[in-house]
Amino acid sequence: HCPKCKKFISARPPGVLAKGLYSNQLLAYVAVQHYIYGNTLGQIEKQTGIGYSSLVDALHQLSKRLKDVPNALIDTYRNSLVKHADETGWRTDGNNGYAWLFCTPKISIFRIRKTRSASVPKEVFGESSVPGVLVVDRYNGYNKMLCSIQYCYSHLLRDVKDLEKDFPENPEIKSFVEALAPQLASAISLRTLDITNRQFKRQAAKIKNEIINITNSQAKHPAIQKIQDIFREKAERLYHWAEGRNIPADNNLAERELRPLVIARKISFGSQSEDGAKTREILMTVLHTLRKKCSDVTAAFKSALDKLAEQPDCDPTELLFSFNSS
Repeated sequence: HCPKCKKFISARPPGVLAKGLYSNQLLAYVAVQHYIYGNTLGQIEKQTGIGYSSLVDALHQLSKRLKDVPNALIDTYRNSLVKHADETGWRTDGNNGYAWLFCTPKISIFRIRKTRSASVPKEVFGESSVPGVLVVDRYNGYNKMLCSIQYCYSHLLRDVKDLEKDFPENPEIKSFVEALAPQLASAISLRTLDITNRQFKRQAAKIKNEIINITNSQAKHPAIQKIQDIFREKAERLYHWAEGRNIPADNNLAERELRPLVIARKISFGSQSEDGAKTREILMTVLHTLRKKCSDVTAAFKSALDKLAEQPDCDPTELLFSFNSS
């Protein structure tokens, strides 16, 4: 970085400075367009006039400067009262792997790894117990984390509705779906209603009891029994949402935040190298977290880069974020 970069504040992304240095305005623009809005580097090359290889190199260098930021965010994630996690397929250098997301309403931490094993969430959660509730689907890799777990009702609701698609003529299936599906949907939407906390508690208890009664009723069809077994055997992971409206019954937050990666995967087929995967992991963590804290992420990112240029020994995390562990 160069102190002269601060002069480039035009709305139109500037080109290359003398001696091959890029302005912070350009770096911020390229990073945000690529990692938040999903524009390809080919598209950005046409917009800026900067060669593809030069853009790649600039993003790699930027990620190296910010490489410690994701780890600095982990403690805040661990101590959050409600946290989410999810994963999706991601190819790196032509090999299959996974992109993981660990998020709260204020933080997004991305990990790109070759494996889908529990070793990846353990990187984030560590070996000690942590407070709060982790909202996830029923993938076994999360079950080993040392915290309370809430299973996603949206996944369960889809599974229940699929019973009717698989057995459209079965009256027992029809009756079970008609009884359970509305209760699961009500559990998901209850926290959004304009009601007092006392009313929430009362309605949550009623919905919870209805779900327990339905899933404990004797069923003959094996498909119904399979769903019922989930509620019977994993009850400790199914009703945290009823304790308070701050705990969602669904993992929609993480699923929404993973969509840009799913779209990027369809367009680019993943990362072309290990360095590219690491750069994406770091810059998506920084930018998607920053986006949750300000209205103009490009301006905020440029401002932080300007300060880093002036104070290269400063902690990038402190310049980028001011956050609490809530």
